[in-house]
Parts: sequence; C-alpha cells; structure tokens
Amino acid sequence: MRISIILFISLLSFSCSNKYMELKNSAIDYHIIPKPLKINIGTGKFLVDENTIIVASKRLKNEGELLASMLSSASGKTINYTSKGKGNIILELNNSINNDEGYKLQITYNNITITGKNAKGIFYGIQTLRQLLPARTESESINELTIPAVYIEDSPRFKYRGMHLDVARHFFPVDFIKKYIDLIALHKMNTFHWHLTEDQGWRIEIKKYPKLTTIGAWRNGTIVGRLPGTSNDQKKYGGFYTHEDIKDIVAYATAKHVTVIPEIELPGHSSAAIAAYPYLSCFPKEPTKVTKNMGSEKGKQIQETGTPKIVQETWGVFPDVYCSGKEETFLFLQNVLDEVIQLFPSTYIHIGGDECPKTNWKRCANCQKRIKTEGLHDEHELQSYFITRIERYLNSKGRNIIGWDEILEGGLAPNATVMSWRGTKGGIEAAKQKHHVIMTPGHSCYFDYYQVKSPEEKAKEPLAIGGNTTVANVYSYDPIPIELSKDEQKYILGAQGNVWTEYMKTFNYVEYMILPRMAALSEVVWSSKNNKNWEDFTNRLNSLKDHYDALGVNYAKHVFEIEKDTLINK
Repeated sequence: MRISIILFISLLSFSCSNKYMELKNSAIDYHIIPKPLKINIGTGKFLVDENTIIVASKRLKNEGELLASMLSSASGKTINYTSKGKGNIILELNNSINNDEGYKLQITYNNITITGKNAKGIFYGIQTLRQLLPARTESESINELTIPAVYIEDSPRFKYRGMHLDVARHFFPVDFIKKYIDLIALHKMNTFHWHLTEDQGWRIEIKKYPKLTTIGAWRNGTIVGRLPGTSNDQKKYGGFYTHEDIKDIVAYATAKHVTVIPEIELPGHSSAAIAAYPYLSCFPKEPTKVTKNMGSEKGKQIQETGTPKIVQETWGVFPDVYCSGKEETFLFLQNVLDEVIQLFPSTYIHIGGDECPKTNWKRCANCQKRIKTEGLHDEHELQSYFITRIERYLNSKGRNIIGWDEILEGGLAPNATVMSWRGTKGGIEAAKQKHHVIMTPGHSCYFDYYQVKSPEEKAKEPLAIGGNTTVANVYSYDPIPIELSKDEQKYILGAQGNVWTEYMKTFNYVEYMILPRMAALSEVVWSSKNNKNWEDFTNRLNSLKDHYDALGVNYAKHVFEIEKDTLINK
C-alpha cells in the first residue's frame, strides 16, 4: 500500500510538471522595458508554489530575500530563501559576465536561474523577472502563479542612469522619496540625484548650523501661478530631512542598488542659506530682492523689523549669492560638506555651479580683492576659483564633484564631471577636454516640461515650466553626440531625467510628469542603440502601464491615446 501511495504521488507530480512543461506562451508575455540585449522565448511555464525554494549565497541575502518577498506576495504562498541546500530558483555569481551590472536569466518549467557578475546584476535580473509576472501581482496574489519560460542575456549600455528630484522648491516626505527610489529601481536606473538646497528652501539638517533648518527650511509664502505670479498665498511652507531620515533613505536606496547623490548648490541659488546666515552674502545688510514685489506680508515684516534677508518666495535666479571673497564662506561650506559626506557614501557630491549672477561680485570689495590676489582675469574665473577650491576640498576627502555645465566658464576644475543641461554643447566641450559627462539636455531630459506640443493641449494640462518633451522626444534621444570622436565618446557616462518642482506641489503631479517618460529614458540609457524601435517600445509600454495601474501610481496618458506616428518629430 505504501509503495502504491508513493507511486501515485510521483505520477501526480509528473503530471503537474508535464502540464506546465507544455504550456504555450505568447509574445505579450515578454514585454520588458528596458528591452533586453538578447531574449529567446521558451515553451512552458514555471509554477510558483509551496515547494518553491530560493537558494543563494549569503553574499546575495539581500537579493534572495527581496525575491522571496516578491514571489510570496504575488503567489499568496510563503516562498523561502536559504543560503544552503537545494532549491528550484538559484541566484548565483559568475565572473565570466563582462558587465558589472549584466545578468543572465534562465527560466524553464521546473527551474529558474539568475546569474550576475555581482549583486547588481542579480538585482536587475529580478526586476526583469518582476515584469514577466502578471501585472496585477503588484497589488494582489494569484493562486496559480506561473512565469513564462525564457532565456535572457542583458547588460546596460551606460554606467550612469539617473533621475533627479528637486525637493527645495516643493518638499516631499520620506515615504514619497522611497517610492521615487522604487520607480528608479523598477526601470533599472541606478542613480538618484537629490537636489537638497535652493533659494526657496534648505532641506538637509546640518547640526553645526541649526539656523539652516530653523530659518532656511521655511519660506513665508509662495507665489501663485506662473512666474512672476499673480499673488502670494501668504502660507508658511517648508520642511527638511534629519540625519536619521537621510540615513534611512540611503540605506533603502542601497538595498535597491540605487546610489544617492546629494546636491548642495553653490555659489548661486543660495538665498535660503544666506537668510539663515547673512554674513555669507557680499552685502549682509542689503534686503533680499523679491521679484515683482510678490513677497508675503510676513516676509516684509521680517525685513522691516529683523534681518533684511529672507528665504525666496518666488522662482528664478537671484543676485544674492555666496561671497567668494570671504574666508568665512569657504569655512561654512567645508563644515556643511563634512556633514554631507558622513551621510552619503556616494563617490560624487553635486555642487551645482549653475546660474550664478556676478553682479554682486563685481561691486564687492572682498571679491575684487580675491580676483587681484589670485591673479584672476574676471568674475568668471572667480567662479572657477570657487568651484576648484571646493573640488580640492572634496577630493581631499576622497570624493569627486559633479557640476552643471556653467562650471566650464572660466576654466573647468581638474577632476570635475559635467552635467550638460543647456543642450549638448557643454557636454561636448567637456568630453573634448577629457572630462566625464552626464547628459541631461532640456529638449529630451527635462520632465518639468509639458508632455504635449500645441497651446490647446497645454491649456488642458497642469501648470508646467514651459517647453515640451514628449515620450517620443525622450525615446529618440541618443546621449552620444555625433560631434565626438570614438575616443571622446567614452567620457559620456550616461544620461539623467531632471524634475524641477516649482509647479509640482503634490506626489501625484510628480508621478504624472515622470511617467511614462522615465520608461523611455530607461531604454535610452540601458538598451543597445541598435535594439531600439519606437513601435515595439510603445507595444511593450502598454504592458508596463498595467504595472503602473496595479502599483497605483499616476501617469500621463497621452502616448496611449494619440496615434503613435504623430508623436515623433519628423
């Protein structure tokens, strides 16, 4: 009798295995973004059930537990990870894979293997596996969960695949920052550029300078409507991240193989810091100038009865910048950066360097003395001196700087990486000077632009800064400028989507502006140039949209509603 029972169970097991071995798959089962380098569609499906066990070395514990959690949630069953024994899902490292972020994914009816050179590759293999699951598993479980058979070899085209977020114009809490990081990881991007300081708010706690958050993190009102504004809402607004918040976010991002690069803006866009510590200005006793007299009543009262410096309440570029002639300025920034580098392990620290008016420097005795003492020709070279001095300090701490392409003016700091935003000219110039470059030109990578073209369409959209960047504009972009030689092309590290939040007050609006443009950019920076096809991409995008729906994120619908060929610039 015992033998008969064992035989019956064995036959039943074989029958179930045979059932999943013979199941047919359709092309829609393999709609993956960004598109893999090589994909061979198989026959059969892998069943995720109570017998599914994930095996990976302790070095891959993070990835093993992440996959176990994902499959448990998707199947409604407890899927375990173990570092010992046997299993039917194997995560393994293999040095023969050339690309540090490359992976191989093999799925058959009875086995799944994800191989990577390191944990990053394994993680990206898991993200691909995630897109092979039914989209609804993002929010609910499926009793009989299967994954279609496939063999994939994949690796990214560029090392730097970034998304930026400005939290200074409008502040976003820790939970949303984590959600933003989740979206970065879903799209196989690897860098979160966190813009933390601005004229309108200082968002990072610096314990040595508490006024940066008691004063600099709060403005007394915000303009209503497009710059210069129709009025001021007269509402105090602000917020900041504590050291503990930042440590939590960095740890969260690290587990998802996302590097967090902080931006501490200098020497311009520094009104919030100056409001907290007026001595940082060339002219501490001069009142902060407010565009078109659009300041709040509270701000005016503060200027009349207290400090003349206030946090800016309007958008734009302002002349009150860090004084480059005072040693106190550099001591302040060095102390700030000392705390920043303790919180962020990234090799890069972004120091801004953009949109710094020179008007105050031209009339400042301290700045003019600095020009003469250092043998500089003009204020542009003074800015180069400022950036180079900060770079030298960060280099001494084992860090490198990134700056917007204005840091080219007056001479590029020796080890600086340039972020090219005013078109591609700055990136081309920097690459020809043998400096690393991250491309983020407005015409293709600014996600605060409108996603439609005509004035009639824009009138129906939430307020944006202007311009237009459709999904197709993003998808058609190539980060490698044709002006560069083959040798110069190697200095292009990748590209980044920028999200400036003057007009983005809510989480939903940020999501609406980044999605699905982030999907297009993810394929630009990951997939082979020869592997890209607009029609194929939009077909796959429809499947990714189902994941967006299940995740409950807000996204723009234009690309799904308008004829595809009308979106492309001819």
